Amino acid sequence: MGNDALYASRIFLNAALPLVKVLAEEKPALAKAFAGKSGTIQVSAVDTLGGTNKVGTHFVVEDGRLRVVPGVDERPDIELAFPSVEALNGFFSGKSKRLPRISGGLRRPGLLVAFFKTLLAMSGALGAKEAPKDPKEAALLVKLFFYFLTSGISQLNKAGHPAVSKWAAASPDRVYELAVLGQEDLAAYVRVKAGNTKAVRGTYERSKPFFTLAFDSPESALGTLLGKDEMIAATASGRIRMLGAPEYGSMLGDFLFLVAGLATG
Repeated sequence: MGNDALYASRIFLNAALPLVKVLAEEKPALAKAFAGKSGTIQVSAVDTLGGTNKVGTHFVVEDGRLRVVPGVDERPDIELAFPSVEALNGFFSGKSKRLPRISGGLRRPGLLVAFFKTLLAMSGALGAKEAPKDPKEAALLVKLFFYFLTSGISQLNKAGHPAVSKWAAASPDRVYELAVLGQEDLAAYVRVKAGNTKAVRGTYERSKPFFTLAFDSPESALGTLLGKDEMIAATASGRIRMLGAPEYGSMLGDFLFLVAGLATG
């Protein structure tokens, strides 16, 4: 139970929260909310599982542009502080409506409102049950899921998850990619080598990835990611294409479901 809470908090802080920047850049209404604003805003929690240290992720906002910085800033302008990683997990998984303690919001109310709007948009996207009807919104949701899932796998390795760490430790230099065929902006990958992992947005261009879980369209990607399509049936119909040995597709699928399961509790 304790380890799962730790893994989930790493996923939320370092895989989900960075999507705030993506949404602020790609959704005009959210970009407008941040326009002209500056400051540092942080989401943190007390790591009651591993001691009393604070863990967190913060955003440096400069004239409306966001930069994601892993780790804790000692003096953020605004802080959303949870009393424990369990409280943080409960909030981001939708299992708790208890808000974090907010400090500094009165000094920069516009920045706080912009951040909360984007935070809610991120949470809503990752908690989606149905695919958006608008093609642009559907493509954006695929991008968010790809970024989240590949980063989540890498974060589990960095946090010492036994299954993911065992895989990473035994792996030579390999790239595992998620992609929509013909749409280079809808791709993300995990590079693994001798125990180390790195999640990267976009396509891997240096050579052919070791394995690619490819979808024929954003609609097909969301069919699988939202649990509407069964993977074997989608593969048989060509909606999913495994570009590489099928056994590696099964392994990658297990890790994707692991990340999603920890995030939903």
